[in-house]
Amino acid sequence: MSQSVLSSHQNAPESSLSDDDVAAVDRLGQVHNRLREELGRVIVGQRDTIDLLLVCLFARRHALLMGVPGLAKTLLVSKLAETMSLKFSRIQFTPDLMPMDITGTDILQDNGEGRRQFEFAHGPVFANIILADEINRAPPKTQAAMLEAMQEQRITVVGKGFDLPPPFMVLATQNPVEQEGTYPLPEAQLDRFMALIELDYPSEEEEIAIARTTTGSAMPSLEHLMTGEDIIAHQDLVRRIPVPDHIYIEAAQLVRKTRPAGGTAPDWLLPLVSWGAGPRAVQDLILGAKARAALEGSYMVRSEDVRCVALPVLTHRLITTFAAQAEGLSASDIVARLLSEENQ
Repeated sequence: MSQSVLSSHQNAPESSLSDDDVAAVDRLGQVHNRLREELGRVIVGQRDTIDLLLVCLFARRHALLMGVPGLAKTLLVSKLAETMSLKFSRIQFTPDLMPMDITGTDILQDNGEGRRQFEFAHGPVFANIILADEINRAPPKTQAAMLEAMQEQRITVVGKGFDLPPPFMVLATQNPVEQEGTYPLPEAQLDRFMALIELDYPSEEEEIAIARTTTGSAMPSLEHLMTGEDIIAHQDLVRRIPVPDHIYIEAAQLVRKTRPAGGTAPDWLLPLVSWGAGPRAVQDLILGAKARAALEGSYMVRSEDVRCVALPVLTHRLITTFAAQAEGLSASDIVARLLSEENQ
């Protein structure tokens, strides 16, 4: 391709949404507000967490939840599935958990004719939203089985492949306090998660509200606001949200600034980061920005959308050096500084 043709192609504006897509974005924005209100009946605070979970869901990606016990992670995910009319499954990861405990396995059954034959018993991974609780407690072989399900949306058992039902989303939790007897997730698996969603302690007012709502009568059942078919349709809609050329450039340049090798990172970052984010981070920045734009009722991705998803998308993809740890700097601190320099 000639340079002139390539330049013309790169500068060509992306097609705008059709009238039907515009109407669909308006509906999604309305449903987004209703989802916040509905989940707010049982979940106190955590509005940003809810928004990030929805961004990952409609971007057709997975998320990693990080927080100490007791912050209602399981409740949040189960109630999100309830409002979406989706099948929810919780898997408690333990050191003795085997891959077949997740995927299922063949069992010998009587067929009613006096013969026995193998039948496949589906495991808990056959659901729409999976909560992989304390995923770093499972051995690497079990994590690998989960990785195949996340990446391929299918599993392999005894040489036979099984497709997982769409929509499919894995929300994995890690306990940041207790690390004894755990198997840290390798970088290749961390990269499969679109976002690291960190849950912090609630404020004093929120903690009082939590005590009031959880120590009384039974929790209310939430209204079903969407179906699986609606979610798949909106996931397809998110892919069609237009992205201006300069947004692609901004996302790529931001990710490249996290890499100490190659001369693209600022000087202050070089002694703090040993390994930066890879190309999948650029993809997730764009997809996350598209999903956020659609949820906010916008018909085009803006720089603001990229900045809003940058911290959860990039933080878990950076490997900090001992120098950064000695200075008390985390990966999120480094990404936050990069973003503050972008805004100047």
